[in-house]
Amino acid sequence: MWIKVGIKPPKTSLLGITMLLGEYNHTLDNKGRMAIPAKFKDVLGTGAIITRGLDNCLFLFAAKEWQTLVEKLMALPLAQANSRAFVRLMLAGAMDVTVDNQGRILIPDYLRKYGGLKKEVTIAGLHNRAEIWDSERWQEYKRKTEGASEEIAEKLGELGI
Repeated sequence: MWIKVGIKPPKTSLLGITMLLGEYNHTLDNKGRMAIPAKFKDVLGTGAIITRGLDNCLFLFAAKEWQTLVEKLMALPLAQANSRAFVRLMLAGAMDVTVDNQGRILIPDYLRKYGGLKKEVTIAGLHNRAEIWDSERWQEYKRKTEGASEEIAEKLGELGI
């Protein structure tokens, strides 16, 4: 329960659940710090976990969502090379980050390099995680994906979605 003194319950959406949604543009400062979108602060709290993502972006998770992912990763078969590789990608690159008094996180240098982050970044909320992209790369990815949206929808339809 959220009754403890000084702890506010996270804000919820109209659906009554907490989630990260939307697309936000921010600038990295010269130390590699990035402001967290105000709408994400209640979900992330005072800290989060950042790691290598797919498509050369970074994944940002609230602690609870990170724990859920880690449990799934630890259940993957150790004897399979693809499982080991994916676990390494996600866990070895992970770093806990603290949200400072100005609502920023410091993105470690090795993750900025992995994501190709320059000055302008885009943060995309994807329900249980946020993705951090170099803004130019994000725009390129969106153009490509939007151009193939009918084909993607058709393939997902084959899966029953």
